[in-house]
Amino acid sequence: MTVLFGMTHDAVSLAERAGALAQFGGVRLMTVEDGAGRGVRVLEFNTGSGLRFSVTVDRAMDIAEVSHNGRPIGWQSASGIRHPALTHAEEEGGLGWNRSFNGFLATCGLDHILGPEEVPAETYRYPRRATVPQGLHGRIANTPARLTGYGEIWQGDRCILWAEGIVIQATLFGENLHLHRWIEADLGGNVVRLSDRVVNAGFARTPHMLMYHVNLGYPVIDDGARLLAPVGEPIFATHAKAGLAAQGVGYRTCPPPRRDWTEQVWEHDTTSDAEGRVPVAVVNDRLRFGIQIETAKTELPCLLQWQNFQSGNYVMGIEAATHHLPGNTFARERDEMIWLEAGEARSYHAEFRVLDGAADIAVAEARIAAIQRQPETDYPEPTGRFPPLYSAKDGAS
Repeated sequence: MTVLFGMTHDAVSLAERAGALAQFGGVRLMTVEDGAGRGVRVLEFNTGSGLRFSVTVDRAMDIAEVSHNGRPIGWQSASGIRHPALTHAEEEGGLGWNRSFNGFLATCGLDHILGPEEVPAETYRYPRRATVPQGLHGRIANTPARLTGYGEIWQGDRCILWAEGIVIQATLFGENLHLHRWIEADLGGNVVRLSDRVVNAGFARTPHMLMYHVNLGYPVIDDGARLLAPVGEPIFATHAKAGLAAQGVGYRTCPPPRRDWTEQVWEHDTTSDAEGRVPVAVVNDRLRFGIQIETAKTELPCLLQWQNFQSGNYVMGIEAATHHLPGNTFARERDEMIWLEAGEARSYHAEFRVLDGAADIAVAEARIAAIQRQPETDYPEPTGRFPPLYSAKDGAS
């Protein structure tokens, strides 16, 4: 049954109480009409529970704004929602992606994630193109989707708000990868569910990488906000050479904004539950508020944590990824690149759950601790041991 306003309802009981379901929740398609985002199509979801979120159709169907009862969860950058035509990823040494980086979810891929690199292109058999220049986090986030449907549907006594689309990353003499994306939430619910399928729609053997860059802002992150994750030990930290404690901030707890801050990125070795799921939560105990991100270990085996507590750019990213932090060349050298043959595909799933109240936080914390107790020190020493992931023979799933 659908629970709204402290009562259970089915389709008939809600229809008796209003002329349209939109009184309680639903999905609306709109367009940004001003500023750098002009022309971007946006789907607004309202579950009726206090959870609202927006899906930017023309930016890979990523999730931009997320709030619960008026409290923001997702981070908004200075760029805001920016039309993809204004972004040129190859600029600024491959860092042009940052000029449109914004929102709760930024999808990274589909053939590259992490830092700018130039990688071999021999599988495309084009003599004029020996290498592929890859900018920060790949091309998919700045690619519009073909919206194939959206709306509300009753399945028994459960009303589902949904949207689906296809995002195509393709070029002549290169990759032809299709991202089939489905996003849904229950009317009356506090959970967003994401299902992706990446297909090699071409005939050339094509590399594939994917990362969900989930970005959390104030007030979820604030002074004292905590990371809860089934971390056995950290694998790598970008700031280790400078000293893990050089900025006085470890992996577990957020500080207030700092004007002198330099970003830190950790990679953690995580443990999954019996069903292969990896839940990670960020909680603000003062507000009794937080978010839990859950992915599958077999699909996204790597967990990165981006700490950017810089004034004006105050954000922490939880990043579930197919590959380790050192990136594309590192994966190729270790024979861990995912290669998709013609018609092959891989599927990915993620769940984003609002933690509303001390009871929700306690349940999440107990569940995560039961899977794996995380290090109790703020500055656990990274092992430098990257667990093996895939081989070139590991094809589609």
